[in-house]
Amino acid sequence: MCSSSVCRNCSRRKRVVPTTRGEPASCSTCGSVTDSCYENVVDECYFCQRRELPGAPSMPQGPQDVLFLLRPDEEPLCAADGLLLFCIDISGSMSITSEVTEGGHVVHKSRLQFVLEAVLRCVQRLSERQPDIRLGLVTFNSRVTMHGNENFPSHSLSSAELHNCDFLKETAAGFPTPPPLRQNKHHLRRQVLGLCHGGTTALGPAALLTIEIASRQPGSKVIICTDGKANTGLGDLERENNDARTLLSSTIFYQDLGDYAASRGVTVSVLSIEGTDCRLDELGRLAERTGGTVVVASPNRLHSEFEAIIENRMIATHCTVTLLLPQSLHVRGEKQAGHKGTREVGNVAPDTEITFQFGAREQDADAPPTGNRVCIQLQIRYRQREGHMMLRVITTSRDVTDDGSAVLSALSLAIVQLNSSQAGAALAVRGRFLDARKEGEVQRKLIERAMEHNDSAEDHLYQEWIKTMEPIYRHKDGITRAVTDAGAALFYTMMRSNRKTISLKEKL
Repeated sequence: MCSSSVCRNCSRRKRVVPTTRGEPASCSTCGSVTDSCYENVVDECYFCQRRELPGAPSMPQGPQDVLFLLRPDEEPLCAADGLLLFCIDISGSMSITSEVTEGGHVVHKSRLQFVLEAVLRCVQRLSERQPDIRLGLVTFNSRVTMHGNENFPSHSLSSAELHNCDFLKETAAGFPTPPPLRQNKHHLRRQVLGLCHGGTTALGPAALLTIEIASRQPGSKVIICTDGKANTGLGDLERENNDARTLLSSTIFYQDLGDYAASRGVTVSVLSIEGTDCRLDELGRLAERTGGTVVVASPNRLHSEFEAIIENRMIATHCTVTLLLPQSLHVRGEKQAGHKGTREVGNVAPDTEITFQFGAREQDADAPPTGNRVCIQLQIRYRQREGHMMLRVITTSRDVTDDGSAVLSALSLAIVQLNSSQAGAALAVRGRFLDARKEGEVQRKLIERAMEHNDSAEDHLYQEWIKTMEPIYRHKDGITRAVTDAGAALFYTMMRSNRKTISLKEKL
């Protein structure tokens, strides 16, 4: 099968794109944006036809890159900054200590001490640079506590309450939005300094409550920090060996919670402490779906990791990318498999890049003949921070050729390498190492063939890509097991890599 990759930076525009107010004319069958200026919907388009016949719709001839303001009469939302919410584990295991040297003396500090010191440093820095940011705190052990402010008391939930999704959402909805940090800094510090460790790990209910509060303002961020598996209430990940149904239910819980957060424009990042087992392969679904990060950090690096997450701004939410091809081609590995592929990207940062893979079907009599041109359309639908729904449509065409040398010499190796890293990591994080290796091997052979025809190919970039793929090849054939936390963090990072960060230094 012949295949190609296409890469798109979801946010960066290097030139001004003309903006059209209102919905574009589109195909009622596949949703392609057409050239028609007279109808809002057409019944047949170039992308729907099985083959080129006399009288069939022609290749789109309109502008190549157009931006649509979809609902121009809709009032924009307040462009207020999103909330920042810390969701912190204070369970019994957070009492475990590590040796550190401070002022020339060796001291023992608990995990909770490291976390709280990191949070307090973030509070201090934000109070100086962003005093109007609304920063909140949720903690969890056997209970989940939403910490209040000077005018509203903290509220805790426990026992059966932690198993009732609707009750948790209703409770969160009734809790007030945190006040600006300039008004709440001292109270928040007292709350943090008063925390003690003990009890189990009700991470699932805590994540749900925190995300529900954050969902009030698109662009909000949730930072979850934990050192152990969720084992209390919704999202229990500890009983997996004894009850497969519980694990499946928990997997669905985190997947659905990630979908919900993405639908509300909330970014969720998950940090675990080095040397612990938190099942990041499952918890990471929250970050994967929302554009957040998954990190395994040593205790003394927690503050720098918190700061990196806070600094990583989101410039758009509710992003969905659709790739449309002629019927003679098909998209691989996406929803709506066929000549149309859709990727729900969610929240978008300035450096977000995604890749698609597509090609001709094997032994397809309708494959485009050599000498023809095929048209490709990319649609990027997203919500701006002030609330406007936008649709960017990029339409281009490519020559069809059977000249392998010409194709290989024109191939973008950086995009192929990025696609291979992202696709391989997505398979590996689910334990599908054999499939990931097969995918990587196909791409490796393609890259090596292309390098023979590309004088500008840089060997050191190829070697960096090989190092990036090493964790996928390190696992033995036939072994299926849960991915380690360090492995999950690395694979999730690979999934959100871009061409500038394709060389990763983390180790399993």
